Amino acid sequence: MQPNRNGFRAARSTRLAIGLISVLLASCHPAATPDPAADGGIGLDPSNWPSYGRSAGEQHYSPLDQIDTKTIRKLGLAWSFDLPAAHSATQPIEADGTVYIVTGHSDVRALDAVTGQLKWLWESHAAERSGAKLRQGYGPRGLAFYRGRIYVGTHDGRLVALDAATGAQIWSAQTVGLHDNAYLSGAPRVFDGRVIIGFGGADGGGVRGYVSCYDAATGKQLWRFYLVPGNPAVDHDETTRIAARTWTGEWWREGGGGTAWNSLVYDPELKRFYIGTGNGYPYNQALRSPGGGDNLFLSSIVAVDAESGRYIWHYQVNPGEQWDYKATQDITLATIMIDGQPRKVLMQAPTNGFFYVIDRTNGRLISAKPFTKVNWASGIDLRSGRPIENPGARYHGRELFEMWPSILGGHSWAPQSFSPRTGLLYLPTIQQGMIIGDKGIDLSAEKRSTKPENINAGLGVTGDFAPKLTGESSSLQAWDPVTQRARWTVPLPGRWPGGTMATGGDLVFQGRIDSRFVAYDARDGRQLWSFDARAPIAAAPISYAVNGRQYVTVITGNGGSGGGYHSDGQQPFAIDYRIQARRVLTFALGGKGTLPPAPTPLPRVRPDDPGYRPSPELELRGLVAYSQACGTCHGARAVAGGTAPDLRLSSIPFDEGAFLGVLRDGALVPAGMPQFGDMPPSTMLAIRQYIRAEARKLPSKR
Repeated sequence: MQPNRNGFRAARSTRLAIGLISVLLASCHPAATPDPAADGGIGLDPSNWPSYGRSAGEQHYSPLDQIDTKTIRKLGLAWSFDLPAAHSATQPIEADGTVYIVTGHSDVRALDAVTGQLKWLWESHAAERSGAKLRQGYGPRGLAFYRGRIYVGTHDGRLVALDAATGAQIWSAQTVGLHDNAYLSGAPRVFDGRVIIGFGGADGGGVRGYVSCYDAATGKQLWRFYLVPGNPAVDHDETTRIAARTWTGEWWREGGGGTAWNSLVYDPELKRFYIGTGNGYPYNQALRSPGGGDNLFLSSIVAVDAESGRYIWHYQVNPGEQWDYKATQDITLATIMIDGQPRKVLMQAPTNGFFYVIDRTNGRLISAKPFTKVNWASGIDLRSGRPIENPGARYHGRELFEMWPSILGGHSWAPQSFSPRTGLLYLPTIQQGMIIGDKGIDLSAEKRSTKPENINAGLGVTGDFAPKLTGESSSLQAWDPVTQRARWTVPLPGRWPGGTMATGGDLVFQGRIDSRFVAYDARDGRQLWSFDARAPIAAAPISYAVNGRQYVTVITGNGGSGGGYHSDGQQPFAIDYRIQARRVLTFALGGKGTLPPAPTPLPRVRPDDPGYRPSPELELRGLVAYSQACGTCHGARAVAGGTAPDLRLSSIPFDEGAFLGVLRDGALVPAGMPQFGDMPPSTMLAIRQYIRAEARKLPSKR
C-alpha cells in the first residue's frame, strides 16, 4: 500500500449489507431507526445494553423513549444497591433482565434489573495477585456481555470469561506480563466471536503498547497488534516495519508507551477495529526519541482488520507527542450528512482540545476544531491532517509556562454520547491549563526521577499540582460534528464532569460531582429533572427495558484521576473516601424509592500528633517520594478527592510500626493499598514525615 496525499495509509474496504434492528416492545419503542453503527449490525436488541457503549459504534445511546421530555417528571428511584468502599467510577451493562457491574479491582456482581437483588458475586482477588501492578492506575471501567457470558479484565492482567447466569469462571487468559507495569482498566469489546482488550501503564515505563484479540469461546489468542515499534534489530512485527523509521535512539529500552487502555471500537460495516492510543514514555521526546520524528503510533487512531489484526490506516492526533496528550478518549461511529452526502465517520475529542471528524473508510480528516481553550496549536491543517503548532509549544529548553489543555485534557475518559435523532454529540468537557517546561531539568535517566519537577520522565509539569489557573471550569456541550461548534453548553460544578448517555426520548443524562443526577433536553440543554444521589457521580448511566418498562441505571462514587492526583478541583464538594456512598441507583417512571440522608462530612481538621517534629529536609525528600508513589490515588500534596483516603486525616502515619506495616509489609493489600517492599525504609519514613507535615497545615480543632 502507498501513502495517500495526506500521509495516511488506507486499504480498500468492502461494504456489507447491515440488517435493521428489530422493533422494541409495544410500550417502549425506538423513536427512530438508528444507523448501522448505532445497532452494531448484529440485530442488537434495543431493550438491552450489553457493552460499554451499548453498540459496536460506541454511541452510548439507547433508542428507548418511554422516558422522554414529557414523562421525565415522573421518573423516580426504583431500587438501589449499596457497594463496598472501593473504586466505583465504572459503567454497568445489562442483558436479558440482569444488570452487571464491576467495582474495586475487578469484582463482578449480577443484580436483578427489576428488583436490584444480588444474583451472584465473582471475586477476582486481583489486588492480592497484582503485586507492583497495584501501584498503577485505577479499577476497571466496564464489562461486556456476549452469548451468555460476561467478559472482564482484571487489574493484574487477566481477561476472564464468566457464565452470565451463575458467575462461574469459564476461562482466563493472561494478557500482559506478570512483572511489568501493564494493568487492565478498560472494558473488553466482543464482536463476531472475538474479544479484544488493551491495557494501561505507559506512565510508569517499561511498557510497549499493544491490543490482543481472543476467541470468545475458548480464550485462545488469535492476534496481537503492537502500537509502537520494538527493537528493529530483533523485532520484525508489522508495526516495527512500518513505524520504526519515525523514531530515533533506543526507545525500546523503556518501552515507548502508546497503550490502548480505553477506546476500542468495532466497525461492523467495514469489519475493522479502531484503536485509540496513548502517550509516549518518557513524556519528554528528547529522552524517548532524541532525534525527533512522529513516533508512530503514539496519540493516534489506528484501524486494523478485525479478523487478522493487520494494519489498514492510521491518523495521528499529535505527531511526536510530548505533552501527555492522548487519543484514548471515546471514539464514536456514525453516518452523518456532510455537504449533502452521507459519510461514514468516526468522531473523537481527545485530550488535546480539538474535536476530530474522520472518514473511517480511509482515515482522512474531514474537519477539526477546538472545543475548549487551546494554546498549543492555532488549528489543524486539513490537507496534511497535522496540527499547526504554536511557537514554543515544544518546550525543550523553556522555563515553565502556562499551556492549555492540561494533561487531564479538554476531555478525559468520561464517555461522550451521540444521538442519531438530534445529530449532536454530548461531550463532558474540561477547561484547565497546566504549567510545563524542562529548562534546568537533568534529563539523564538516573537523575530525572529524583526531583519533584522530574516526575513522569523529564519535564516540569503540573495539572492540579499548581495553584489554580484563571478560567478553569467544566461543562456539558452539545457538539454539532457537521458545523464543528457547540449547539448549547451547560456549565457544570467542579472540574470533573461525569459521563453522558443520550436516549430516543430526546434526553441526555449525566451525573455530577455535586451529587446531582440530571436529565437535560437533548435539543436545547434545558434541565428537565434532577435527583439528589447523596454522592458524587463520575460514571456514565445506561438505559434498558424489562417487561415493557424502561429503566435508567447509574453508579455513584468518585474515583479515578478526578479523585486522585487531579482532586484539587473537587475540594469544594468535601468528597471523603471514608463516608461517600457507593451505590447502584436504578430509576423508572413511577419509582417511589428513597435514599438515606447523606452522611455529615467529617471535619478536615488537624489531628492530634504530639510526636511530630519539623524536619524541612526530610519533608522535602518525602514530597518527592510521595508524589511518585502515593499521589496518583491519595491526591497531589496529600489532598484527596475520593479515590483513596486522605492520609492527612489518618492515624496510621502517627505510628512508625503501623506505617511500615502498610507500606513495607502490605497489610492493606486486600483493600487495594499497594505494598512497597522494594522501597528503602528511609524513603518510607520520609513519606511519613511529609504526610504529618501536610496534616499540620489543616485548621486546628479549636
